[in-house]
Amino acid sequence: MSVNRHLSRTIAMQSLYEWDFHKDQDIKKILVRVAEPVKKDVDMEYATRVAEGAVKHAEEIDALVTTAAPEWPLEQISVIDKSILRLSGYELLKDEDIPPKVAINEAVEIAKTFGGENSSKFINGVLGTLYRNSDRFVAETEKPEEA
Repeated sequence: MSVNRHLSRTIAMQSLYEWDFHKDQDIKKILVRVAEPVKKDVDMEYATRVAEGAVKHAEEIDALVTTAAPEWPLEQISVIDKSILRLSGYELLKDEDIPPKVAINEAVEIAKTFGGENSSKFINGVLGTLYRNSDRFVAETEKPEEA
């Protein structure tokens, strides 16, 4: 069985998108239904972990996004972009198994596929700010000047 992490992340994001319209529904039930057509290629354990984590921490992530992008009130951010930011925000800030650069790069790729014209740039900027302000941030070491 070959599972696809990118597909699993995409299924989790699509489930979060639907959840945004039906917050009274269980995210795991939404996820199982959304994953059904491609379930053999999805890492359901991973997809469930990140989708449930994103829902559990949605208010906190939304507040951090609002701080990181003050010119974009949450209600003005598209539901797709919010869903991507919640998923990747969870991975970036709460999931120690996902390297920060992977979370950011995957979010940008998903935004290029599903978001609007400027979604990938917006998401990259917001996540970069979240990362720099997080306790996971590690500054790139500068190369010493050559004599």
